[in-house]
Amino acid sequence: MYIFEEKYLYSYLSAMKSSLTNYFYFFLFGISLCFSQDGKSEITINHPTQGTIWSISDLVKLEWSVKNIDSKKSTRFFLIRDEMVVQELGSFKNSGIAEGIALAKNIGSGDRYQVVSIELFPEDKFQIAKFVSPLFTIINKASDERKKQREQVKETEVPKKTKKQKRKKRKTKQKQATKKETAIPVKKKEEIQQPLKTENTIKTETKKVRDEFEGRKISYTKELEFNSTSIVVKIWDHGRQDGDIVSIYLNGASVVSKHYLTYYKKEFKIELDPNKSNDLFLYAHNLGTSPPNTVSVEISDGTKSENIILNSDLKSCEAVMISVNK
Repeated sequence: MYIFEEKYLYSYLSAMKSSLTNYFYFFLFGISLCFSQDGKSEITINHPTQGTIWSISDLVKLEWSVKNIDSKKSTRFFLIRDEMVVQELGSFKNSGIAEGIALAKNIGSGDRYQVVSIELFPEDKFQIAKFVSPLFTIINKASDERKKQREQVKETEVPKKTKKQKRKKRKTKQKQATKKETAIPVKKKEEIQQPLKTENTIKTETKKVRDEFEGRKISYTKELEFNSTSIVVKIWDHGRQDGDIVSIYLNGASVVSKHYLTYYKKEFKIELDPNKSNDLFLYAHNLGTSPPNTVSVEISDGTKSENIILNSDLKSCEAVMISVNK
């Protein structure tokens, strides 16, 4: 009888110990879950909001609140319109208010403006706090007045010449030019003639590539070939999202202008010139918080796809050469 009771007591205590251990682990898990949710950093823009009207002639202010972000740290703000960055408003300590901000004079009137905020130097680089304000209005009276004056001038201008009159005038100029050319004396045989272009020189000219753009050096990282001239390109931020603003150029012409990079893939279409190598390069407008600007790029013609990474800073641009198989 004594032995039976001792065994029963031992098994009872073991069961209690196991149950208490499970409850303890469950308790710890609940606490860690609460702390992980409470520790998430957040930013909320309180001003501007829907119904706000900013005037270019006035200094504007920002109001915001943060959660689980040190007040000694800073938040960066951008003014955007239709997902394109119009102006960087600045980086401010998390005091909750920033006043005396001057807007760029070339910003036009409209009601599709928003302010984007992004946390700087986050504790968790994979969890960066950001916020986009509702749409609000900006008024530029000076710009509106200039626009009105241009429209009035157009109304008072003499009607433009018709296509027939333009062709007639162009033919007259061509006839006058040919008369002048025939009047020019023929050069003497003794004069040195310019060397004719050989086949090799023509080939080297066609292979010339753009080595700089607006004072920035261009370096080519890869050569790509596709079967179609119609290409789809997707770009997004590579690595951490740190406020990079970039443009994409094809053969020196802008195809994406001042785009604020996020993890969202922005898609656009381009048309390649089949008779030459096309240069596609990245142009940085700022350096973000982690320079240089790094962009993931996906290029596809529907049957073939290439994934590359391009870097750019304020002195250099990386590019790829794209040609079309004939």
